[in-house]
Amino acid sequence: MDLFEYQARDLFAKHDVPVLAGEVIDTPEAARAATERLGGKSVVKAQVKVGGRGKAGGVKLAATPDEAVARATDILGMDIKGHTVHKVMIAETAPEIVEEYYVSYLLDRTNRTFLAMASVQGGVEIEVVAEENPEALAKVPVDANEGVSIEKAREIVAQAKFPADVAEQVAEILVTLWDTFVKEDALLVEVNPLAKVASGKVIALDGKVSLDENAEFRQPEHEALEDKDSANPLEAAAKAKNLNYVKLDGEVGIIGNGAGLVMSTLDVVAYAGENHGGVKPANFLDIGGGASAAVMANGLEIILGDPDVKSVFVNVFGGITACDEVANGIVQALQLLKDKGEEVTKPLVVRLDGNNAELGRKILSDANHPLVQRVDTMDGAADKAAELAAAK
Repeated sequence: MDLFEYQARDLFAKHDVPVLAGEVIDTPEAARAATERLGGKSVVKAQVKVGGRGKAGGVKLAATPDEAVARATDILGMDIKGHTVHKVMIAETAPEIVEEYYVSYLLDRTNRTFLAMASVQGGVEIEVVAEENPEALAKVPVDANEGVSIEKAREIVAQAKFPADVAEQVAEILVTLWDTFVKEDALLVEVNPLAKVASGKVIALDGKVSLDENAEFRQPEHEALEDKDSANPLEAAAKAKNLNYVKLDGEVGIIGNGAGLVMSTLDVVAYAGENHGGVKPANFLDIGGGASAAVMANGLEIILGDPDVKSVFVNVFGGITACDEVANGIVQALQLLKDKGEEVTKPLVVRLDGNNAELGRKILSDANHPLVQRVDTMDGAADKAAELAAAK
């Protein structure tokens, strides 16, 4: 879950990372009182989860409370790279900025560790620094068992070649930033810019945080950080049913057991769809190992509720959950949906393989549901699902 800047600022403040004061508002007039509380002038910053706000006109200085209202009026409702601005942060204006730096921690999936990155060239997109001047970006692995002590932080500072006059301040910030990363179960915490101001103090002026949704069971307060206004309603409904679902632009609904199998299914359907007018997958839905009738019914209910879906491909490789259980789940799921008054009109193509596949296929054949077609190969099933979607 990616956070807005104001949410990142609040988390930083909670863990003693030095930040400027700020508050979020969603009406222009509210900018007046907020700016007055900040001393009469402010920075009005669009809250969208995309970069390039400044270039798009989404960050404006306001010298007076009235000007803050005018700037908020300009920015609220603005479209920035396809994202509509519903909120702005009224932030304290920074003292004169002398230098801008960059620091972050992230999960390094490739090397199965954590990574600290730091540079004295902040204030621009870090991808630009990495491409144009890679030696200016220090990358330091962090052992999860050891974390970031002040000694480790000094090592990061030294590798990034921070100036001596700010080195200890930056090291202390790196320690508190690691504390934020760990205690909030984050996948990324980034400060850009981390700015040295005229007084010599170093302050986090802008932050980016991505939280691990798999850790929600021990972070119940993170639910309040979700951007429910912009969430896809199907994804929100799937989440409420504890389903691993992602909406895509396509016409073939996908249900599979296991993320790897579902990803492969997306590829196979996309390839097959090229022969049927460019039909594409409509979603990613992994029902995991427990494909009970209730789970299958929930999955089908979500997918069939997508008006873009023209056909459904259920692709299951039986393992811990045997194929006969899956087949019974499909038959029962269709009956459950019928009993709920939710008429199923879209065709389902089912491919079963693995544990008890033959029995599962027999159960589907015996049920003889008019909307269910059984195809025993993955490529054949994908082609049939694409064909049925194209015919709708």
